[in-house]
Amino acid sequence: MNSSAVSGRLEAMVRRLGPLTRGLAALSLVAGVAACDDPGPTTPETTTTTTETVIETFRGTLNRNGAVAFPFDVFGAGTATATIQGVLPDTTTLGFTMGTWNGSGCTAVLSNDNAGQNLQLVGSVGSAGTLCLRVYDVGRLTDKITFTVSVSHP
Repeated sequence: MNSSAVSGRLEAMVRRLGPLTRGLAALSLVAGVAACDDPGPTTPETTTTTTETVIETFRGTLNRNGAVAFPFDVFGAGTATATIQGVLPDTTTLGFTMGTWNGSGCTAVLSNDNAGQNLQLVGSVGSAGTLCLRVYDVGRLTDKITFTVSVSHP
């Protein structure tokens, strides 16, 4: 077949298609051309959210058989490190807890009943919320003591 015969047959086929089918064929052609301008897959953008580290210090007095709790807010995921900074007298052994604050009390997550000066509790924080530190007598106090604790958290 020569090219003019092929062209004639193609024109005849297009005329038989009707206006709606010709419009769909034209739209497909335009979509195909537009797809040719697509640069292809791109590298996804990575968004990282950083939360600054906050250091809070709490001071208190602990009486015999007593406990003192300190709630604090965390602002995102990360690591929380609680430290007993100072105890007077410094030979005193305490109970030390880091946990979640329920609005009226501290629910223990990490605890040490033989805590002394410079002891640390380290835990992972999954999301923003309210945590707490709790210092308590484990039955060894004979008189009141003073203490300082700190926490580094997101």
